[in-house]
Amino acid sequence: MKLFSRYFGTNKSGSFRTVILISFSAVSILMMAVVGMVFQNLMNRGTRNMLQESTQNTALQETLNIENYLSTIRNTANALYYDVIKKNDLSEESIRSNMQLLYAANSNQIISIALFSDDGTLLCTAPNAVLKNNLDVTEQDWFTSALAKVENVHFSQPHVQNLFQSASHSYKWVISLSTAVDMTQNGKAKRGVLLIDMDYQSMEQLLEESNSELSDSYIYLMADDGDIIYHPYQSRIQAGQYTENTTKVLTYEDGVHVEQVGDTQQIVNVNTVSYTGWKLVSVIPGSTLNLNERSSGSVIIMIISLTVLAIVLINRFLARQVSEPLIRLNDTIANMEGVTNLPPEVYENSSAEIEELGTTLHSYIAQINRLMDEMRREEEEKRKSELDALQAQINPHFLYNTLDSIVWMIEGEKYKEAVFMITQLASFFRMSLNRGHSIIRIDNELKQAEAYLNIQRVRYKQSFEAVFDIEDSIGSCLIVKLVLQPILENAIYHGIKEAEQDGRIRIHGWREQDDIYLEVSDNGYGMSPEEVEMILNESRRPAVEKHGSGVGLINVDKRLRLRFGDAYGLKVRSELDAGTTVTIHIPAIEATEENLARYEGETV
Repeated sequence: MKLFSRYFGTNKSGSFRTVILISFSAVSILMMAVVGMVFQNLMNRGTRNMLQESTQNTALQETLNIENYLSTIRNTANALYYDVIKKNDLSEESIRSNMQLLYAANSNQIISIALFSDDGTLLCTAPNAVLKNNLDVTEQDWFTSALAKVENVHFSQPHVQNLFQSASHSYKWVISLSTAVDMTQNGKAKRGVLLIDMDYQSMEQLLEESNSELSDSYIYLMADDGDIIYHPYQSRIQAGQYTENTTKVLTYEDGVHVEQVGDTQQIVNVNTVSYTGWKLVSVIPGSTLNLNERSSGSVIIMIISLTVLAIVLINRFLARQVSEPLIRLNDTIANMEGVTNLPPEVYENSSAEIEELGTTLHSYIAQINRLMDEMRREEEEKRKSELDALQAQINPHFLYNTLDSIVWMIEGEKYKEAVFMITQLASFFRMSLNRGHSIIRIDNELKQAEAYLNIQRVRYKQSFEAVFDIEDSIGSCLIVKLVLQPILENAIYHGIKEAEQDGRIRIHGWREQDDIYLEVSDNGYGMSPEEVEMILNESRRPAVEKHGSGVGLINVDKRLRLRFGDAYGLKVRSELDAGTTVTIHIPAIEATEENLARYEGETV
């Protein structure tokens, strides 16, 4: 019955139900985890594609805006060159007036227009301005680039304009368009350079508006040599707090690229601006990608958690429906110790398998209980027989020695001592009988030990003294009877009988939490380590001289272990010429009627 109860569990929700619940839930959770990982991967990929597409569209639109802006300035340069400069002589006033008109029409985007000869002489400007003194324009990059490749239109990087003395032209950030032109002056053909300074702030505003729309990414503009024209983190870059790997970006074709930055990846999209070779670059940082993935992961985890919770609740309900009949049968069996039948209502009206199991168990329970009763009776009889045999080994020997001493005293006409010994002997055996009980209170055991010592002191002519040092708290606890007498006998015969000095025996008792210790110490000869090792070893006992009753310490140790378990018993400590100490270790059990009945009828 105990095996059956242990298999199914008695005071739990039911191991069978738990197995069903855990198995179904584990499979469900595993499937949800796999689905969740696949879904998260798809969701992350979709989020990344959506973010990438959004950034691409913004970057493409911004590229078109810049191209349109530059195209407007280029068209202005073409109109000025082909419709004005090339058709008119520089000596004519029409060139200056038409230049002023074109400037006025585009003044919101253009800072200035200037025409220079190939030797750097300023021919005309719009609006009117004077070239700074000691300024050689032939050394300017925009001038040399225009004359070096006369067929191209050249765009410079953003810079501060510093050509003219006019306050309205000074120190503004501009992007310069320069191109070589062929012109006529006083009927002679000559070459010059047309310079149009565009307002950099207009282009910067376009880019900043685009970046304000991209909360999770950013765009920047770089020249064809890798120098940055515009960057939203320009001030941080100049301060050395931020870097951009423009050298690597220069090698990229137009399109999407994935860069490894430390432990993360970032997405880089490149678009080349027509006419200039500039690259508009949009960047989705790895932190943005990770944040989006974490956000989507949190949503998926929440969904999976709710789904798993629902699955567990459903599985719990199903497991209960399946396992309830088995648990009811199991609980009934677990509480039926000693009962010879199984109530039919426990297994009837259940499934066919449960009814069959219940019927089979019903026929087995009576047989199991009968076998258990027989085993208990056999064990109890065996224990009593063993204890009786051990007890019988003590009394006859001690009684023989004591009566022999009494006869010797009477023959020597020591009647007073003989009467005292007979009185102590009667007291000793009265407490030994203890109405047939083998368990007594410690204080009674101590009285019996005192009676024994009184007898022995008379026999040995007061050649030793005995001291009792017992804590009051242990007297009301239980102990196996006749455990001190064999130890005291061993101390007298082996320890102090032949000692030249006066003998001394100390009986010390104390309590430590749930344990009690009784210690018998003598100042006799003591024993060697080899003898101490063998003293409680029954297989090696014949090699050691038998002491006292001839049963001695092994007898006591076996009776204590039979009654209280192998954790308790005797421990012997001894040194040659320093005496011997035997310690009794027992559990602290109060002498209540319940405990007396329990330990009188049980062995461990």
